Amino acid sequence: MADEKSPEETVEHSEPTQPVPAEQAQTAQTTIQVKDESVIAAYSNFCRVSSTPEELILDLGLNPQPYATGQQTVNVSQRIIMNHYTAKRLLSALSMALQRHEQAFGVLETDVRKRVKQQ
Repeated sequence: MADEKSPEETVEHSEPTQPVPAEQAQTAQTTIQVKDESVIAAYSNFCRVSSTPEELILDLGLNPQPYATGQQTVNVSQRIIMNHYTAKRLLSALSMALQRHEQAFGVLETDVRKRVKQQ
């Protein structure tokens, strides 16, 4: 019959639940499963961040000659678009990961001129 719902469309109704006390709501944890079977990994040594009032745009790519001078073209291979709340959570997660790395392996110097040993 056309009016019957398939099992996937069936919605079950239950009795209303009691509100969760604030103490329990704060201690409740959410478990997130990440499925990465179809992920495509790519290396990036170039990033560009741009923003609109609603979104943050992160372009990632490979600069084949990062120390070359003059005009060069970088092909952007990934573009991540997120809202500013997600961007702030990403900033925090990256900051914590870098702090752990530096505690284990030492400070990362981002200025290549300071990393090159003079002879």
